[in-house]
Amino acid sequence: MVRKIAIGLLCAALALSFGVGETRADDKNLIIATATTGGTYYPVGVAIGTLISIKLAKDHQITATAINSAGSGENVEMLKNKEADMAILQALFGQEAYNGTGKYEGKPMKEFRAVTMLWENVEHFALLGKYVKTGTMADLKNLGQKFSIGKRGSGTEGSGRAIFSALGIDPEKDFISEYLAYSPSASAMMDGRIVGANLPAGPPVAAVTQLYAQVGGKNVTVLDFSDEELHRLHEAYPIWTRYVIKGGTYPGQEKDIRTVAQPNFLACRPDLPEETVYLITKTIFENLSFLHNIHKATMAMTIRRATLGLPVPLHPGAEKYYREQGIIK
Repeated sequence: MVRKIAIGLLCAALALSFGVGETRADDKNLIIATATTGGTYYPVGVAIGTLISIKLAKDHQITATAINSAGSGENVEMLKNKEADMAILQALFGQEAYNGTGKYEGKPMKEFRAVTMLWENVEHFALLGKYVKTGTMADLKNLGQKFSIGKRGSGTEGSGRAIFSALGIDPEKDFISEYLAYSPSASAMMDGRIVGANLPAGPPVAAVTQLYAQVGGKNVTVLDFSDEELHRLHEAYPIWTRYVIKGGTYPGQEKDIRTVAQPNFLACRPDLPEETVYLITKTIFENLSFLHNIHKATMAMTIRRATLGLPVPLHPGAEKYYREQGIIK
């Protein structure tokens, strides 16, 4: 029953997208940028938007609507251009954009602030069984087949390239790079048009579930990161740590998957009113059970972890709430 209610509320949130238009002058009709619909960002973004609208529309006239996007890379641009008011971002993109490093070398983009840590973005490098040799990331070296690295400009592509670089894998030489979103990647793997895909998100990932269910657990593998691969990655990017996807998370997945993860966080425009962001932060943490019922990834969210690992400064509204709760001093 709870699940049916949650799904119904999500549908209601989608309905809010009609008529949103360009009215954001009062900073109360908010747009939340997420990612493609086959991952975790989108359903969680819709859930957050639904929660905000349900709790804050009547007394405070604050509503929020989630939209899909190409992911973290586009979301940073949307925040800068005020095409979105809030967004879900990978820690890697947030850190590099704010500090002007990586793909943002010498061109820092500081037009966003942190609201809360959300959950860990778990790496899923899926590969069809016939191409699996070691079961680790080493199988992508000299693969020589078509492999999807995510939509161009997406957080998926950006984080994937960072990982490949740290592990000595060259997407231009070791395989033929395709640029597909999550669901199209899964469909292309099932049709044999590509042999693998990079699908990072909080488990269970819908596209990965689809793969395991339709291709079969013995015919598809989410690659492990060996201890040596983890060490090399962590040396280059300390934000990634070991993450174990327990057996049974996906249909026919019998063994644990020893992969890696980085944090995701909710960001917002720095010029949003302090009271608006305060109310949003308060609403999220006073209604975590609502989010937990929407997607399992949000089970990682707790008030005690809200500020851990944030790669950019807190918005004053979020900071006010965390001070009240004794999370920061």
